Amino acid sequence: MKRLINILCALVFAAFAFVNLNDSDAILWVAAYGAVMLLFALAVFGRADRRISGWLCIAFAIWALVLSPNMVDWIEADMPSLMDEMQASQPHIEVVREFLGLCIAVFALIFLTFSTPKEARIG
Repeated sequence: MKRLINILCALVFAAFAFVNLNDSDAILWVAAYGAVMLLFALAVFGRADRRISGWLCIAFAIWALVLSPNMVDWIEADMPSLMDEMQASQPHIEVVREFLGLCIAVFALIFLTFSTPKEARIG
C-alpha cells in the first residue's frame, strides 16, 4: 500500500512540475516539485532517505511561512476566486496557489519522512 501511495505522489508531483513549465518563475517551481517527485520515486524503489525529505520539508515550510502574509491578505479580502486568469489586478491568485502548493508538498514530505525507515539512506 505504501508503494502505491509513493507512486501516486510521484505522479502527482510530476504533474505539478509539468503544469508549472509555462510559469514566469518555472525554474523555481519545476525544481521544487521535481525534487519532491524524485524523492517519492526513490522511495518506490526503496532508496528513500528521511534526512533529505525531512530537510526539504523544513525548507518548504519556511518558504510557505514567508508567503503566509499574502495568504492572510487574501483571506481578509473575502477569499476571491483562484480560478480566474492571473492578471496584474489580481496578484493574489499566484501567491495563494504557490502557498497551497507548498502546503501540499510539506504534508507529502511529512508522510514520506515518517514512513521511511530510520536506517534508510541514499548511498
